[in-house]
Amino acid sequence: SAPRYHVNKQLLNVRVLKGEPAELSCTVSKDGLIGTWFKDGLKLTSMEGVCFKKEGLVHKLIIDKVEDIHAGKYRFESGDIKTEASIFVEDPPQVDKVLLKNLTSVPTVAKAGENVTIKIPFEGRLPIRAAWLKDKMELADDTRIRVDKTDTFTKLSIASSERKDAGDYKVRLKNDSGVLEINLKLVVFDKPQPPAGPIKVVESSANDITIQWKPPKDDGGKPVQSYIIERQQVGKDEWVTLGETPRSCTTFTTNKVEQDMSYYFRVRAVNAEGTSGALESEEVKAVSKATPGAPDPPEIVSASRDAITISWKAPQKSGSSRIVGYLVQKRKKGTMTWLPVNSAPIADKKLEMTNLKKGLQYEFRVAAVNAAGTGDASEPSKPVFARDSTKSLGQVQDLKVSSSDSSSITLTWKRPETNDGSDVKGYEVEVRSSNNLNWTKCNALPIETTTYTVKGLQAKEIYFLRVRALNDSGPGEAAELEALLGPAPPVVPPRLLIDDTVKSFLVIKAGNTIRVNIPFEGSPNPVVTWLKDGHPLPSQATINTKDGTTQLLIGAAEFTDSGTYTVELQNGLGKRETFSFQVQVTDIPQSPGPIQLQQNVPNTVTVTWEPSASEKWESNLYYTVLKRESQKGIWRVVGDLVYTNKFTFTHLIPGRDYYFRVVAKNNLGTSGPSETVQPWRIPKPKAEFHVKPQKYKGVNQNQPPRFLVPLKPHVVTTGSECHMSCAVGGHPPPKIRWYKDGRDLSNDPTYFCTNDFGVCSLVVLGVTKQDEGEYMVEATNESGRAFSKAFLTIKGNN
Repeated sequence: SAPRYHVNKQLLNVRVLKGEPAELSCTVSKDGLIGTWFKDGLKLTSMEGVCFKKEGLVHKLIIDKVEDIHAGKYRFESGDIKTEASIFVEDPPQVDKVLLKNLTSVPTVAKAGENVTIKIPFEGRLPIRAAWLKDKMELADDTRIRVDKTDTFTKLSIASSERKDAGDYKVRLKNDSGVLEINLKLVVFDKPQPPAGPIKVVESSANDITIQWKPPKDDGGKPVQSYIIERQQVGKDEWVTLGETPRSCTTFTTNKVEQDMSYYFRVRAVNAEGTSGALESEEVKAVSKATPGAPDPPEIVSASRDAITISWKAPQKSGSSRIVGYLVQKRKKGTMTWLPVNSAPIADKKLEMTNLKKGLQYEFRVAAVNAAGTGDASEPSKPVFARDSTKSLGQVQDLKVSSSDSSSITLTWKRPETNDGSDVKGYEVEVRSSNNLNWTKCNALPIETTTYTVKGLQAKEIYFLRVRALNDSGPGEAAELEALLGPAPPVVPPRLLIDDTVKSFLVIKAGNTIRVNIPFEGSPNPVVTWLKDGHPLPSQATINTKDGTTQLLIGAAEFTDSGTYTVELQNGLGKRETFSFQVQVTDIPQSPGPIQLQQNVPNTVTVTWEPSASEKWESNLYYTVLKRESQKGIWRVVGDLVYTNKFTFTHLIPGRDYYFRVVAKNNLGTSGPSETVQPWRIPKPKAEFHVKPQKYKGVNQNQPPRFLVPLKPHVVTTGSECHMSCAVGGHPPPKIRWYKDGRDLSNDPTYFCTNDFGVCSLVVLGVTKQDEGEYMVEATNESGRAFSKAFLTIKGNN
């Protein structure tokens, strides 16, 4: 007998993007075999774009450019051997690459008032859902904004554009094969808003007036180039242009005024698009100020428990007449109320005050007086105690070096001994090297604690350090010591100590804290830099770096905090090391919208609902459908991992009430439910009756069954409906039976079968992963038997 041969390597299923090449190949055990290829049960002799190749033991079917027509089940046969596989054609939404690059890299620019139209043609398997989003919210049609969609393009139209229309937009195109997201920017230019008010009169005299304003809150998208200043005399209609200032100058002085006349001023901002509306002032009068200006703050001459003496200088501006004297006021430090010291003006510019409470701290101010009245008061003097001056303090106790390294020394000490009860106000620390006689002060403000670290010192150097206590009379007696610094530690290149505790991908619930600790090493200490998406961190992020750890902290995470974060170490020698990680901010989904119920197929109910608002930012969101059979019954899951907004429930019993509930889910949890209010009921049938089908006499007598249109492979998502159909000819009309993986489906209520004059359909309601497999339809009559097979693939399961 002839030797047996077999398939060494079977055909394998192929998923391929429409337009891409595809290849099916199998390997047989014997060279020289002649094979035959079949598609959907029909022998392939020639097919457009398909060629067959044989390379030794390998037989190949090659498609140059896959189209929808190429989807189906393929079979290779040679003698007794047979191997089968399917080609699934994926056709996600696509946009022309040149157009896509232009849309994403070049902003769309418009002038305010112009109409804006952005049209995006697309290709891909229908139906394609198109959504336009701005600031993460889907755009809805209103009086100015309109979103159009056909099977070949989507279009955004904005009538009479405004500045508020500018910003970042996202277009989301979605079908069963995938999602395409396009980010684009719209820029709307306009003339500026008016300058921000009010107009302040900085100075007014008989000869000139100086006004001041603030830049506009919105410059119209183009920088302000200048300001135009105009003046109108009260009682007249004419506005006179006084001049322009550059954009950096928001003050203007005019000498085109007459004494005792009143004026209005107005200011306009100018950019490349035009001139803003005007900011107008209150009425301004050109008069000299009659009373004196404010003197400088008074100086403290002396202080004791019985008296405090102050002195001052005359103000620069004496007003409309000469100064006749001064009024002095006092207040206790920390209070708001000023009390008069002298009731009548004094001519002298010095005053001793005796009516004071011993031990209290006071502030003083002075105002000049002329014939027109009392002028503005000076700023307060420095605070001063009503007490005798204290003696200077003695040395601090137990001054010593508590620790040191190659560049710093930490000192500790104890308070000096004080017998007269004088108060220590703080300490000062000074340092000098062994080859320098000048002392350098280390602290600008008094040190409140009894320890201090002197930094920035040189290794292997001898330093002298001294500490003095401070009180109201100044620094006390110095305590001094000598210290030798050790050698510098060896240079350690900067290195990030990334271990299992540092995650490369973080999922954070919105509102929770983002806290990431990154340990590192390096000597000398490297410079630590943090970036988000390649840019400096936003203002809400804080960085704390100490003791070999750098921490990123964001108190309440928002969706905008999602992105790629990078930490970088660099030392003075140019050595660099970086580490990046992803942060995804998400939240428990919001509830789905209202539910609608429909009966599309007898004894079933199709549940549809409005999408959860969280779909806009959550890519891993899905739905779970539950039902109960009375108002107080137990909710039971009937559909899970549903990625669409529709689910069909099939196991309905006539006469029962059904309630439905839908929840949205993601990695963080479950939304609140959306529920039906009214129950769903299918009435019980009153009576059964049968209609005897009319017999049709075929033209061709006694023909065996044959498939005019074979079954085709289907790819559907969990929870949706699947309609599989074919066309059968033959006489007498063949009887039809459906099978799944060899199992007869005739008595299975999950499947709904019809045969309308040879067009045979199988409806799978609310598909689940268990419905995936090979389906066969068998046609038989007294003249013979025929069958067609196809594969059903279920998408949507994690």
